Amino acid sequence: LMHEEFARAHRRLKHVRNVIAVGKLSGAVGTNAHLSPEVEAYVCGKLGLEPASIATQVVQRDIHAEFMNCLALVAASFEHWAVEFRHLQRTEVLEAEEPFTKGQKGSSAMPHKRNPITWERLTGLARVIRGNAVAGLENVALWHERDISHSSVERIIFPDSCTLLDYMFGLVVRLMDGLNVYPENMKKNLGLSLGMWNSQTVLLALIRKGLTREEAYDLVQRNAMKTWEVKHAGRDNADFLEVLKSDPDVAKHFMQGELEKLCSLDFHLKEVRNRFKTLGL
Repeated sequence: LMHEEFARAHRRLKHVRNVIAVGKLSGAVGTNAHLSPEVEAYVCGKLGLEPASIATQVVQRDIHAEFMNCLALVAASFEHWAVEFRHLQRTEVLEAEEPFTKGQKGSSAMPHKRNPITWERLTGLARVIRGNAVAGLENVALWHERDISHSSVERIIFPDSCTLLDYMFGLVVRLMDGLNVYPENMKKNLGLSLGMWNSQTVLLALIRKGLTREEAYDLVQRNAMKTWEVKHAGRDNADFLEVLKSDPDVAKHFMQGELEKLCSLDFHLKEVRNRFKTLGL
């Protein structure tokens, strides 16, 4: 998911680079009265720009607003994963953790803490770039196609957003290069639901056996509720698979060992390699 989202971000940046690469030297009102279109095209070409097909005193600002919104969308993708990894670093989850170097302080008041401070920084910076994108949208409506209300704004939002996004790129690369991953905690957290994550698999299997969806749903839900009751009683000795097997209304539809295969991680992960191949990974 992260790979695909960042691939889309890369495509957006390449596209918007071409969108915003326009310039004008067509005069105060865009009529080329004092400078020929040939000169305009020559100068723009030297700068790596396309001459605007038509302009007033300025290049129309919807172009720049698109650029700013693209930066905000890329920053939002960084924020998306920053929030995800912040949640994964919570003490009660701890499936992944940002790099923590020797001597680093997680909290000035509580020496034991290992806070996801860099992911938090990314979350905050995304808000700044998103706010700048709003300012870019407000620059689109200029009085009679030209006032200077946009100028003071753009002197801040363009360099700030570009610099911040570049900085965010560097942070994400560093974080992912040093990310600590704890598969044993993933397995432990998966076990907290006592195997009930297999409920849809069993539901669909019962439907394939000939039950209506309503009948299958009722059977699976009934056994899931039994499993929940044991968990809510403070006992973790319940197992959804065993509860299903002990219900004759369920067990009669399956051959020996069939439920075990359905309720295994291997069943759920059987297409993972093919999915990675599809992504070119």
